[in-house]
Amino acid sequence: MKLPVLKVGGLIPKYPIIQGGMAIRISTSRLAAAVANAGGIGIIAATALDETELKGEIRKAREKSKGIIGINIMFAATRFKELVCTALEEGIDLIIQGAGFSRDIFRWCAEAKTPLVPIVSTAKLARISESLGAAAVVVEGKEAGGHLGTDQSMRVLVPEIKAAISIPVIAAGGIVDTGDLQEAFSLGANGVQMGIRFAASEEANGAPSLKEAYLRATAEDIVIIQSPVGLPGRAIRNKFTDEILLGKVKSPQTCEGCLKKCTATFCIKEALINAQQGNLDQGLIFSGQYIEKITEILPAGKMIRDLVKEYEEIEEM
Repeated sequence: MKLPVLKVGGLIPKYPIIQGGMAIRISTSRLAAAVANAGGIGIIAATALDETELKGEIRKAREKSKGIIGINIMFAATRFKELVCTALEEGIDLIIQGAGFSRDIFRWCAEAKTPLVPIVSTAKLARISESLGAAAVVVEGKEAGGHLGTDQSMRVLVPEIKAAISIPVIAAGGIVDTGDLQEAFSLGANGVQMGIRFAASEEANGAPSLKEAYLRATAEDIVIIQSPVGLPGRAIRNKFTDEILLGKVKSPQTCEGCLKKCTATFCIKEALINAQQGNLDQGLIFSGQYIEKITEILPAGKMIRDLVKEYEEIEEM
């Protein structure tokens, strides 16, 4: 058996694999283009960019790839509308939207004839998304890295939401290897979104020391912290997460106002930039639940080729 065919609006990637939109500046044009060139859907993380930076990243991805390129954007971002409109003006292929729910973005994407894929964690929100014109939904379970919208497993949510809607369902949260793909597709998923596996790729825009941290981490190193965004988040334990959990983290002295709502317990933008740049003691290292499955840093294209080959070989046995 071959992998399922994923159709998102009029887009049909060679393989039903979407690269997660890891911010800040982990998922940039280099990674998105590499994934798209390998037959998946490459995603640029738009949330922490300004409009000029986003425009540049989209154009660089286009120069490097003729595949499918999208953006991931958090509704929680203050400049949400400006970033969405910039991407649409640049002719982005699709938009994945999470961290809150916007009804306006359905109209903007419909007017631009651009597929919109909301990230959902309930059947109710999936049905609302379908009724508003979503091309597909990403169903993200509690196993995901970064901000979490549910305490339910992807294994519970995917079949429940699949039964509730007729548009494609893309499973996300803790999907790292071929076995995870098999399980997601057996549950009814039409595609998968993979975050941490691609964060640990050669093309991901993180410091070498960050990628080494992914390789060193075990299941026991994973913690859940409370993010200033107002959601829990899954991360790799380090000095910074210990300070958060002990209530000793310092509040920011200045604020850029990058989020619509922020508890200001710490500056999440600064913490994520620290991790991306390799300042790990002061960085927030978001990670999916099954980080221990990652044992080497590989090119994104090889990751996809290996996953596809292994999947097809197992299915034929």
